[in-house]
Amino acid sequence: MSSISSPRGTRAPAVEARALIKTYPGGVTALNGMDVTVESGTVFGLLGPNGAGKSTTVKILTTLARPDSGAATVAGHDVLRHPDRVRRAIGVVAQNSGADLVATGRENLRLQGRLYGVGGAVLESRVDELLERFSLTDAAGRPVAGYSGGMRRRLDVALGLVHRPEILFLDEPTTGLDPEARAAMWDEIGRLAGAEGLTILLTTHYLEEADRLAERVAIVDRGRVVVTGTPGELKGELRGDAVHLELRTPLGDTGRSLLDAALGALPGVHEVVGDGRRISVRADDGAAAVPALLAALERAGVAVAAATVARPSLDDVYLRYTGRSYADADGASSASSAPVLAGGAR
Repeated sequence: MSSISSPRGTRAPAVEARALIKTYPGGVTALNGMDVTVESGTVFGLLGPNGAGKSTTVKILTTLARPDSGAATVAGHDVLRHPDRVRRAIGVVAQNSGADLVATGRENLRLQGRLYGVGGAVLESRVDELLERFSLTDAAGRPVAGYSGGMRRRLDVALGLVHRPEILFLDEPTTGLDPEARAAMWDEIGRLAGAEGLTILLTTHYLEEADRLAERVAIVDRGRVVVTGTPGELKGELRGDAVHLELRTPLGDTGRSLLDAALGALPGVHEVVGDGRRISVRADDGAAAVPALLAALERAGVAVAAATVARPSLDDVYLRYTGRSYADADGASSASSAPVLAGGAR
């Protein structure tokens, strides 16, 4: 495997992966040419449905798995040639907690620090700092088995920060949390980027999470990145409003052709995407376009159950670049037979 180099005179990205391929037994392709570039000091989001390849990408970048082909560097180190250097430079918060449930929160943090060669007064000061930052001081002497889900997740993030890493990997950091705990975690991640000067690579299947936290987002589908940009840029590419139509009956191939012809000819309509019972249309003025859209569909013999108008969202971006809604993709991926790796990650 060859290393990735940056042009002379430019600062190397914190994370760079090129053409990663990973196939599991049974012919299941997890990564199909994954490309990722994360600039230093930024929060970068890998957004995609369950099973899209996000966690497999993180496992390769954090030296927990090997790609079949491709190249990757983290903190300037080749992940295959210098895995020990990579591990020293990163903190990792996996999907499932790695904390010892019998030990206390403080004991977990101390052990993590010692594993990285931190000790003495420096370690004790860092442990106290992290317990306070993540609102765990009062629970520091209690076994982790008695922590709530939100408390365990905050401890997981603290464990990833003990040794002051350059890059923090957060793999689905809020999965399983209730809305209040999720919002609190979002606030803390936002503060981390500024206070620690960290580079953060975040994987998530929550659209709102990526929109809120990430400075740049790569939308992942079927093991590859389909588009990258800031959330604002990606949504800004979509002209006008999104009109979402739910049909009474699914469309076949013939019905879809009639639909494209009926709606594509309307003034101010730019895109018609979707399949089955869900169709999304881009229109200059969504509210004004609805009556004309409904009339055109009625003439084509297509019955509409519901119509909504919204400003562009990352869901619309996903639909534009993949041809299917995010909810449909997430549901299909969750029901797939992709193998589950150690720690429960896909």
